Amino acid sequence: MNWDQVEGNWKQFKGNVQSKWGELTDDEVDQVQGDREALEGKIQAKYGKSKEEAKREVDSFIDSL
Repeated sequence: MNWDQVEGNWKQFKGNVQSKWGELTDDEVDQVQGDREALEGKIQAKYGKSKEEAKREVDSFIDSL
C-alpha cells in the first residue's frame, strides 16, 4: 500500500490512524485530511518525536496496512 491510497480513502483509514496513535483527537485526525506531512507533524507534537521518528512510524503504519 502507498500513501496515495491512504490519502484517497482517508475516511476509511481514520480509525486505523486513531488506533495506532490513540492520543490524537478526532478533530486532529480530521484536520490531517490525508496529508502525510500534517500527520507526521501531529505525531511529532503529541508524542515529542523527531521528524525522522514520525516519518518512520508513518512508513511502518503504511507497511502494516
